Amino acid sequence: MEILTTFVVPVLIILFISIKQINEYERGLKFQLGKFKRILQPGWRLIIPVFQSVTKVDIRVKAVDVPFQEAITKDNVSAKINAVIYYKVSDASKAILEVENFWFAVSQLAQTTMRNVCGEMELDELLANRESAAGKIKEIVDKASDPWGIKVESVELKDIILPDDMQRVIAKQAEAERERRAVIIKSEGEVIASVNLAKAAGTLNQQAGALHLRTLNTLNDLSSDQSNTVIFAVPLEILRAFERIVEKKD
Repeated sequence: MEILTTFVVPVLIILFISIKQINEYERGLKFQLGKFKRILQPGWRLIIPVFQSVTKVDIRVKAVDVPFQEAITKDNVSAKINAVIYYKVSDASKAILEVENFWFAVSQLAQTTMRNVCGEMELDELLANRESAAGKIKEIVDKASDPWGIKVESVELKDIILPDDMQRVIAKQAEAERERRAVIIKSEGEVIASVNLAKAAGTLNQQAGALHLRTLNTLNDLSSDQSNTVIFAVPLEILRAFERIVEKKD
């Protein structure tokens, strides 16, 4: 019995340390005597100690915050830009065998690419088309990291920080643009008003007594406020009526 226990216990211990669990969100790389054998799927896998080993790779989407980078735009404006890049391992064997530290390599590649892409765009274009800049960065990083077994899902530009003097210049430019639009809108309103006034004047001129009725209507509106001082202008039509009366008497 003691001999059986002495034999079984070590076997159970060896068996226990030989079982490796690969989770559903992982893939395992099996090495035998230092050579890559195959990719292990999720589940319990038997690994012979000393002779074999396994390296686990997380294949979930990772979000890497790219720190602020000092970039100079095409029109020589200095700006600090940071982004976040979403990627995942598409080929676990390449991610381990082709690059030493794939997450660090992707981060460095994203930083360099972000500076290069921003240097090819003017400031106004960069501020107005963040999605376009992020798309270029994604395309370049995805293509460059493909030999590493990395798939870039998306890239998002988070912040673009400009120098204080440049922020003041942009604020003045925006204010000038708003004033320009206000002047244009006001002038367009005056044009429309003048056209309507011309139509109204033509209508009043064609109808006999219309101008007199309009004058009486205006006086009625003014009479509601006793503080108003009204200077009454006699319409020309009334004066002509008096002229005709005088001529008939003569």
